[in-house]
Amino acid sequence: MDPSSPDRLNLLSFVPFRLNRLAAEFSNALAADYARFGIDIPEWRVLATLGMHAAPRSATYVVRCTRTHKSRISRAVGHLIELGLVERQEAPDDRREIMLQLTPRGREVYRELLPVLLAREEQLLSCLDASQRRALEGLLHTLEESLGLMRCEPD
Repeated sequence: MDPSSPDRLNLLSFVPFRLNRLAAEFSNALAADYARFGIDIPEWRVLATLGMHAAPRSATYVVRCTRTHKSRISRAVGHLIELGLVERQEAPDDRREIMLQLTPRGREVYRELLPVLLAREEQLLSCLDASQRRALEGLLHTLEESLGLMRCEPD
């Protein structure tokens, strides 16, 4: 069978695979930085999502922002609570909904990690010049928008 035939897929040219592979490399590069605090990738995603906001957010909000399965977020929240980084609160308008908020220690860890992770991002993107970075940002935004991904903007 001809490898260039349309009934074969060159995985290394397949955009979904390429994006996934890049995401895995970026996540793994950052993971060592927050592993120092005893947290993993899903736990960092919870911490980072809550860290963008002054007010509590629901676990559902975290799931929607991070596109991480709710069971993984639930386990991550449980561990972050054990570490004293996150606390649960009842929603004022719906007692069945649980709201999440960083504790003072959680905010401290978030503030400590932020410059480290931003420096790591800068290092990972250092192969791109300013115009390439703007183009990448624009392309990512277009793809996210076309997929209807929620934009979780900071307060």
